[in-house]
Amino acid sequence: MSQNAGLDLRRGRPLPAIGTTEAKLQQRKLDALKRGIHRIPKSSQHPFGIHLIAVGEGGVRVVQSFLDNAPADLLDPPGSRLTILAVDIGDGNLGCLPESAAKFSGDRSQIKIVPLDMPTMGELQASIARYVEFLKLEYPLYHPNPDSVAWLPANAPSRDADGSMQRAVAKAVYGRAFYDGNRPMHGALKSFAASVEATGGDSVVAIVFGLGESVGSGIALDLARHLSSGIFGRRVLVTGIGILPHPNDIASARGARLHAVFSELDVLCDETKNKGVTLSCGDLFKNPFTAGFILVPQPASMESNEAREAVERQLSSLFAERRGANLWEALRLLNWVAAPSTQHSAARTPWGSRWVHMFGFGSDDTGPVVKDIRAALGLLSDYQPEFLELRMAETADDQVAGLWADALDAAFSPEVPTHRVHGGSPGTIQYLLPRIALKDLSAFQGALEEYDAEPADQRHLDHALLLEQGLLLCEPSTMIEGMAGANIGDGKQWIAVPLHLLRGEDA
Repeated sequence: MSQNAGLDLRRGRPLPAIGTTEAKLQQRKLDALKRGIHRIPKSSQHPFGIHLIAVGEGGVRVVQSFLDNAPADLLDPPGSRLTILAVDIGDGNLGCLPESAAKFSGDRSQIKIVPLDMPTMGELQASIARYVEFLKLEYPLYHPNPDSVAWLPANAPSRDADGSMQRAVAKAVYGRAFYDGNRPMHGALKSFAASVEATGGDSVVAIVFGLGESVGSGIALDLARHLSSGIFGRRVLVTGIGILPHPNDIASARGARLHAVFSELDVLCDETKNKGVTLSCGDLFKNPFTAGFILVPQPASMESNEAREAVERQLSSLFAERRGANLWEALRLLNWVAAPSTQHSAARTPWGSRWVHMFGFGSDDTGPVVKDIRAALGLLSDYQPEFLELRMAETADDQVAGLWADALDAAFSPEVPTHRVHGGSPGTIQYLLPRIALKDLSAFQGALEEYDAEPADQRHLDHALLLEQGLLLCEPSTMIEGMAGANIGDGKQWIAVPLHLLRGEDA
């Protein structure tokens, strides 16, 4: 935590008592953020260049809301382009998208819907048996692990006790569509990338999915690395937007698989842990989220359906408002906050263990409806941000905005008072909490407990990332004491990621 001694935080200038060069540089960085170094001028007519990939039901619903509510003139500025790819297993959640997409038909948009067929278990097993061959073609330095082809047991049930598909099965369905047969997912991602690269300005790709959904979370991370590290060659900014399950929705099975999702994101987004994976599994497992990863909680103060609809509206507004400038400003803000005070803040800095960022929303009609914003967002007491920015519409009641700013200051004690800016959607207050560690999330500990309580065969099916490497990420290593990553069968694969760090425990 940065030291505040000797800093006049309200006036934004160093006091005579300031002690170190690092503290002066830290204050200079905070002053730059207050001046709005990351902001896009109101007069800017920058081309719209936000492209969306929806994975699973949660992501599809957000994209549906975006298409329904985005202004018809969104793509009018020269160079603007919109590319959308919606992926799910089956077409049950995709049916309404074609009608909503009609308003953006034309040569400035490309909207594709890919319902993946559900193969038989025999067909999945046939594709998995060829994975060593597929991975050698994908990454020539791949070290074959013959036991990795057993990562989906032939007798595995396709669905969990709550009726949702197993994450390992969802991964297999996606993998078959990407690697085998006529490769519909490979073609869809190539087409998506070509459309993104035809944009006349800067582009960012947002991959949206539900963290608690087995289909969304079982597919999204493989899709992200195939697109970002493979097809794009890390040339285009990619951000992940994961929707946390509603507190009432974290049933036993969902909580257990949420721990596996958290762990997989951790070994991708924390650069130290990520090096321990790429050292063994190759550069294709570098963090694909080159523009960071953002969590969106569902408000505990609302019923689950109401909370889900509110999140959908808020995210769709984030993508469309000011032609996408709000999302761009959020990503630029994170870039500046991430950089250490001894480094020029315009440099994109790799994230450490505090790689989680969180969007919060509220109403500008009234102040916070909950007394404890921190608890409502599911954040524990150790988290303290450097800088908070509260965004509101120009028509918002300034007194209500003041109530929100005071509540955020009281809840989080940022290093400078919450900074208020305009540019939000009428009716909504938006703020971004940067640099959170997984162990700062109350959902993290609950998910870990649910995972530990499950039988071993079910824990196996909760995994997705690294299964094709023959590893169960969240289990103790069978090769290196103290590390994560148990081998499937008699394999000899390993990763250099301490298990206690994945579990948020002391050594």
